[in-house]
Amino acid sequence: MIWDQPGGGLVYRFRFLAPQIGQKVGFDSAAADMEFLCREYALPRLAEIGPQPRQIIISLSDRAVDFGVLDSDAVQFFEAYRVENGGCIWEVY
Repeated sequence: MIWDQPGGGLVYRFRFLAPQIGQKVGFDSAAADMEFLCREYALPRLAEIGPQPRQIIISLSDRAVDFGVLDSDAVQFFEAYRVENGGCIWEVY
């Protein structure tokens, strides 16, 4: 998990390895998984982490990639959600 607070407010980034994406799992299926991870993994941890974020970003990568480093061989999917009424609301990222 990575957090930052750029001009737009507090953002928590939850990063997951998913070696099967891009080969056996396409974006549509991965998007459903990312929504599930936001709702069932990230949201329950917010109380333990600290202040409420403006946004949660869930990312899946087929290999470990350092944050902010470009790896043209890596398959990565990202989705952004705002926290509202105890749920994850998808936002265009």
